[in-house]
Amino acid sequence: MKLTTMTQVTVDGVMQGNGGASEEDRKNGFERGGWARGKGDDETRAFITQTVQRAEAFLFGRRTYEFFADAWKMSTHPIGVAFNEAPKYVASTTLTAPRWKNTTALRGDLAAAISELKAKPGGELQVHGSGILTRWLLENDLVDEMILLVFPVIVGQGARLFPETGPDLALDLVESRVDSKGVTTQVYRPAGRPRYVTA
Repeated sequence: MKLTTMTQVTVDGVMQGNGGASEEDRKNGFERGGWARGKGDDETRAFITQTVQRAEAFLFGRRTYEFFADAWKMSTHPIGVAFNEAPKYVASTTLTAPRWKNTTALRGDLAAAISELKAKPGGELQVHGSGILTRWLLENDLVDEMILLVFPVIVGQGARLFPETGPDLALDLVESRVDSKGVTTQVYRPAGRPRYVTA
């Protein structure tokens, strides 16, 4: 399976609080949640739905898993149906009693467990949100494709997808478009380390 991440971010890279409705959105005093609500047009919403529907399975960090379970497990929306029906894997050493059907907690050697999932035949293993997990996957060369939905807003605070310091990574742009409300969709493939100018 191809491992694909999909993340909604602001122009300044913040991924926290896009919906603005959960405790996670308020973590560390963050008070600028809801910045993604009502921002994308019908085409962007359709793209998100179609992307989720093509997943063979989903991989979550623990906090995102719990948030999504609360938000989607009773949903009849096509996104909720896709999340509910597909296998779900959670990178967690503490999750002992998953409360969302078709869930498996990944313990032990996480890189080996994810590599094993990727080796299975099929479509996509998708990661939504899960910033800490997404950064770890990129650092360990496990991401095949990264989708960024960039919303035209600068919020000035909150958890960012990429920290101020961290590993570097070159990206090849596969696809890019902008919707009628200014939301850009950028699809990238990791391409090794960037080249820098030498003195």
